[in-house]
Amino acid sequence: MLSVKSKNQPQILLIFVLICAVCASAQESQLGRVEFPTSGSEKAQAHFLRGLAALHSFWYEEALEAFRESTRIAPDFAMGYWGEAMAHNHPLWSEQDIAAARQVLTKIKETPKLTDRERAYIAAVRLLYGDGDKQSRDAAYSAAMEKIYRTYPKDLDAAAFYSLSLLGLVRGDDKTFSLQSKAGAIAMEVYKKNPNHPGAAHYIIHAYDDPEHAILALPAARRYAEIAPEAHHARHMPSHIFVQLGMWPEAAASNEAAWESSDAWMKRKNLSLGVRDYHSLHWLLYAYAQQGRYKEAEQLLKLMKKVMSESTYDNKLRPGYYENNYANMAAAFVVETERWNLATELFPTEPSAVAPGQTSATGSHGGHGGNAGATVRTSTANLTLPPFVRGLAAAVEGSDAVDQNLEKLRNVGSNTAIREFEIKALSASMKNDHAKAIELMKNATMLEEQTSAPYGPPSLIKPTHELFGEILLRAGKPAEAAAQFKKALVRQPNRARSLLGAARAAAKGGDAAAATAAYTKFVEQWKQADEGLPELREARHYLDQMKTTKTTN
Repeated sequence: MLSVKSKNQPQILLIFVLICAVCASAQESQLGRVEFPTSGSEKAQAHFLRGLAALHSFWYEEALEAFRESTRIAPDFAMGYWGEAMAHNHPLWSEQDIAAARQVLTKIKETPKLTDRERAYIAAVRLLYGDGDKQSRDAAYSAAMEKIYRTYPKDLDAAAFYSLSLLGLVRGDDKTFSLQSKAGAIAMEVYKKNPNHPGAAHYIIHAYDDPEHAILALPAARRYAEIAPEAHHARHMPSHIFVQLGMWPEAAASNEAAWESSDAWMKRKNLSLGVRDYHSLHWLLYAYAQQGRYKEAEQLLKLMKKVMSESTYDNKLRPGYYENNYANMAAAFVVETERWNLATELFPTEPSAVAPGQTSATGSHGGHGGNAGATVRTSTANLTLPPFVRGLAAAVEGSDAVDQNLEKLRNVGSNTAIREFEIKALSASMKNDHAKAIELMKNATMLEEQTSAPYGPPSLIKPTHELFGEILLRAGKPAEAAAQFKKALVRQPNRARSLLGAARAAAKGGDAAAATAAYTKFVEQWKQADEGLPELREARHYLDQMKTTKTTN
């Protein structure tokens, strides 16, 4: 061991002691930098800060472990129990284990050493798990966090948790963007004061996760994975903005890193297969599809299917998690690749019904559930997607199974009107009943435009403006088709099928410049695509023809 003596050893020792004192209230780690002084012991505080940083990155398992370790060390550590209770609430995933949280809160004892600030935090979390339905409890908690935020303006975690509470109040039918803009502004202020705060970057991304505002979160998206590289969710979250902006290489890399990180965590701690980030696996498949990397996407789908055959998912807050991810992945694979013959192979049987205790919603994150016991939430995707995808396939193939799948679609899910219109319109289009197909698609696009802004891989699986454009092309209306593809690309930039459709519409409409630009962009986007794909051959052939024509002229 190398030994170094110095005349400045007393000063060095003093600096070390001062650093250790600061560490009791601040932590810079692979989970970011948080500052949160408490009345707990220094040893308990170190674990508390790790739990806090993990909590800001929605790494709830790691947060629970750290908070529990803090109270094991100091059984009277009130804020350790506060943290544990907070980790039982997943506000943006509409998951809450209210029974477990209430039990933890009974362990908090009123002691003279509690500060007024700590008492305020504890009072706020008690409101979160108090009486009333979840929506009213969320509102009461948010109001309490606003008070803490205003009372302690230097408390960056109060600001961060207040920002998150506002995002937790957003409902799917809210199109005002008022809560998101307020939450984003507050998170931006935290980010400005501490650019390594994990919650700041995280909540900025959530606040601006829509096509119109995503550009505002791009700096935070580029930084978040560097702030908290240990947390797989921190590696995934940047892809929310990358997908909104059509940045497919970045979106793919983000989800590759998230998946690998969650896999490494599982192996390192010898955990069950269920802890891995299958949400990122779904998003990665979608990003690969937008790049024409179909073989790699197919491998992810096979992996998901293998996991389902080898293990069960036992998180009571997320029933149907495996099935929902598989359904979304399989549906996206069929629709993006247009390999319609795989529809019945990938969806061979129908789930019978939503299991008892589940609430119905759509998507992988977001939405809100009830308030009894453990508030659980699942997607109906695993119910509605099989008949939807099979219905589209039957329409393309001219099969008699169209009506059969439409009936099944209605029987297993509500709010299926858009998907019904799409199946009927595609069926009519393939039968050359273009007038009927166009009227049906007008209804479908109108309904989609009434929904909230697109989020991640399209929950509709097939965006209506994109399908409308394809149907108009088949009807010999390239100008009208071009308008639909333009709308599709505004809502979901650089979607491969919309970009290809725009190129085709321009080419058929005689706009060589626009067709060349779109095909060129498509080829660049597909530079990692599987060789031999017909779409790639089409784009290259057109561009070669244009070069030949230009040279000849």
